[in-house]
Order: sequence, then structure tokens, then C-alpha cells
Amino acid sequence: MTINFASKKILVVEDQPIMRETIKHILVTFGARFIVEAESGVNAITAMKIDKFDIVLCDYNLLRGKNGQQVLEEARYLKLLPISAIFIMVTGEQNLEMVLSAIDNKPDDYLIKPFNQQQLIIRIERCHARKQYLRSIDTKIDSGSFFQAIQSCEQLLQLNDKKMHLPLLKLRAELAIKVGDFISAEAIYEAILLERELPWARCGLGVVAVLLNFYDQAIETFQKLIKQYPIMLEAYDWIVKAYESLGDNESALSSINLAVELSPMSILRQKKLALLADKTENLQLAKKAYTAIIKLGKDSIHRSSADYAGLASVYLKSNAPNEALKIVYELDKQFRNDPEARLRSALLESRIYQAKDNKSLAQQAYGKAFKLNEEYSKQISRELRLEMAKTLYLNGNIESCDEILNDLVKTNIDNKHFMQDIVVMCDAIISEDYAGSLIQEIKKELAEINNEGVNLFQVGDIKGALDIFNLAITKMPCNHTINLNLIRIMIHELKASDYSREKILRTQTCINKAIEIGVPHIQLISLQKALDSCDSENFR
Repeated sequence: MTINFASKKILVVEDQPIMRETIKHILVTFGARFIVEAESGVNAITAMKIDKFDIVLCDYNLLRGKNGQQVLEEARYLKLLPISAIFIMVTGEQNLEMVLSAIDNKPDDYLIKPFNQQQLIIRIERCHARKQYLRSIDTKIDSGSFFQAIQSCEQLLQLNDKKMHLPLLKLRAELAIKVGDFISAEAIYEAILLERELPWARCGLGVVAVLLNFYDQAIETFQKLIKQYPIMLEAYDWIVKAYESLGDNESALSSINLAVELSPMSILRQKKLALLADKTENLQLAKKAYTAIIKLGKDSIHRSSADYAGLASVYLKSNAPNEALKIVYELDKQFRNDPEARLRSALLESRIYQAKDNKSLAQQAYGKAFKLNEEYSKQISRELRLEMAKTLYLNGNIESCDEILNDLVKTNIDNKHFMQDIVVMCDAIISEDYAGSLIQEIKKELAEINNEGVNLFQVGDIKGALDIFNLAITKMPCNHTINLNLIRIMIHELKASDYSREKILRTQTCINKAIEIGVPHIQLISLQKALDSCDSENFR
């Protein structure tokens, strides 16, 4: 497909002036007129915040600040790249570690220096053709309309384009997983593998096995894949999830460590390594991983105060409170205006001074943490709030501890992993039956709210039912039952009253949120079809 380069906005990110000029010259010969140059990752991000580019050519090994991988991570995280934009990673390195790092974040393509004019145009045109072909699907994915994306994917599959058949099937299976339709995804992967052994399809079967809780089967699949394709990083990531689900943290640690050795520049993988090493009391490895994270985080969008807190905690566990205190001071310096970081710092200081047997400073730090929690409790992560609840209990503030735990259970009742974290903390610190009793009490309260809303709906008070469920959603945003009943009533209201695009979009947003929080596919598919029916009858 021929590209009209004169109409494209192009960003060239390259720290070497001669190479920048060379790439710019090649692009001009293609007819490009709008070319912006950036000599650093920071400048690249700034340029993308100012303008929307159609093509980004980014060197991986930028000497100052962010590397190309971090530029791509940040651009995607901040949604600076339009759906149709092409991002090509350029690297002068050919060793395995650098190549894996360059492709780890899945750029649209990558080029190894030196390259010629023909190689560059082929890469750009190939990416452009694929983007244009999948535009109808990608646009819907970007808006969160995954069921509509599946419909678009099915329509393209019916065209029977042989070149795009496998990429479309791959995308179709991934979308099925996204909406929780694991059986359809499994069927697609199995059909592909009957005709041709493809590692990504085999990996897909392993992913489905994890999601269906067939962990032993998944582990066997990923072990074979890793043996056959030892640089397939995705297989390592998923086998770690399978091992963790079985409670085999040692095997999970071993697997993620192998992946980090292959691609050490992945900050998210390093974070997983640090957490697992910490959990299994491998303090030396945890220290090494947290140190790497802090170094990588200097220029990463995934930089977090939690990493400094993790390292300080490891030093404290290693009986090195003075080293832990140094890390806390650095945390304060790096995240001065971040309420969550300040709370982490205060909680750590309290623990450190207790270890140093300085009760006065420990109590002073606890007082600071208490005030920060009072002021910012709704702005901090649930994991940190759970740590705050633990600290409150240990300091005798039972009432405030109960208040936090009550709220955490309400807002996360359908999150099995976090509920288990609450149970483990309560069993260890409070009592073995405390968490179970609290969870049952909250479930009873939820049932009463749900019944009240349903009863109002059944007697025809649609507005009253909507008010009940909308209020419940603000308090319990991740509750599956409340989200489902709200969607059902919204669709009923659509059918019973005047249609409006605003109402349909609002209902679609609720369905997209339900997908995000893990409401099972089988409970959503009929609701999506009902909404699509409303939409097609009135607006298409």
C-alpha cells in the first residue's frame, strides 16, 4: 500500500545528529514534509503531548534519560499515540538482550542499524497496511467496545483474506479472552494448531488454561514452550501466574528470574521478581531487584514510591535499619508531593524506629501516618490501606482499623486475590475468624441493597432502582452483582423510554467496566446483544 508521506506527521527520535539527519533525508525523498526531531526521550514525549504523530521512528539506545522502550511505554500509558500511528523501534545493537528489550513492549516493528532506504519504506508500508486493515477493530478496542470489536473482527474474517487470516484469528482469540469468553478462545487456538503448530497459538492455549484454573495443564504447556522457544518471554510471565495460583512461589520466583535474566530492562518484570523474592524471604535477590527497579524507574512512567518502600522493607528484614532509613529519606526526596509516598514513608519510619527501639520517634512517625491516612485515605492504593489497617491495629486503634477493613471488603468483595490478602493479614494480626465474619457480614449487606433495588424495579419504580444501584456503585465500584443489575435496569429504561445516544453510550461504558472488573462473559453477552439491538434499531 502506497503511503502519502506528504500528509503524515513524523517524529524522529535519535540522539546522534548524523543519524537523525540521515533518517530525515530518507523521509524527505519519500515526500515527507512535516518532520519533527527529538534528541532525547523526554523531548519525544513532549513532542507527542503537543502533536499527534502518524509515524514515530525511535532509537532504542538513547544515551540520556529515557530509552526507546520507556518512550513507548509512556506514550501508550498516556495515550499519546493515535490508534493509526506507527511506532518503529530502531536499534544499533544486535545482542540478544538488547533485541529482546527492544521488542518486549511490542512496537509495530523494529529496525536494526544500519538500514537503507528500501528497508525503511518496506517496514513503514507494511505497518501502515496492517493498521489500515485493522482500523475498524482497533478503534473499537481503543474505546473499550470489545464486543463490537469482535463483530468487526468476524466481518473481516468472512472476507477470507489469506494474508490476514492468521493475524485476525489471533486478534479474535485475544478479544475473546478480553471479554472472558475463554471457551471460544480455546476453540480458536485448537483449530489453528490442528492445521499448523504456531508457538503463539500454543501459548494462547496455556493462557486459557490458567484463566480456567487448569494450572497443572498450563504449567506443562508453558514448560514445553520454554524448552522449545527459550526466549518466549510471554510464556515465562504466564507460567509465573500459574505457579502463584498453586501457591508454589518458589517455582514462580525461579521462572520470573529466568525471564529477567533474558530481558533485564523490563521494569514490570523486575517488580514481579522483587515481590516474589521478598515473599519467599530471598532477601538478597529482592534487594538486587528493587535496586534495579529504582534505577530503571528514574526514567520510567512506572516509577513508584512502592519500590523504594519495598527496598527499605528488605533492609529492615535484613536487620539493617540504618540502611532502610537512608532509602526512606530518598523516598521523601523523590516523591515530596505524593500523599501515598508520604504515608509509605511514615509507616516505614514507624517500623524502623521500633526496630531501633526508639519509641518516641516511632510514635511520632505513627502520628504522622495517622494524619495522612485521615486526610488522603481515598486517594491511596488498597494494598497500602491494608498496611495502614495493620499498623492501626498494632497501635491499639481498633475502630479505625475496622473502618478501613470494612471499606476494603466492600469495594473489593469480588477480587479473590485481594480478599485472600485481607484474610492472611487478619489471621496473622487480629484473629483467624475475623476476616471470614466480616466478609459474610458485608455479603449480607450487599444482598439487602441488591434486593431493595430489584424490588423497586419489579414494582415499576425504575428511577428509584437506578438511584439505589448508582449509589451502591459509588461505594462498591467493583461488585459484580450490582454492576450487572445496574446494566439490566439501564437497558430496560432504554427500551421503555425515549432513546438517546447519550444513554446508549453510558450503558456501553458500564458494560466495558464490567468486563474490566472481571464479570464473566456468559453474564454479559446477552446484555451486550440487547444493547446492540437498541442501538441498531434506533441509530444505525
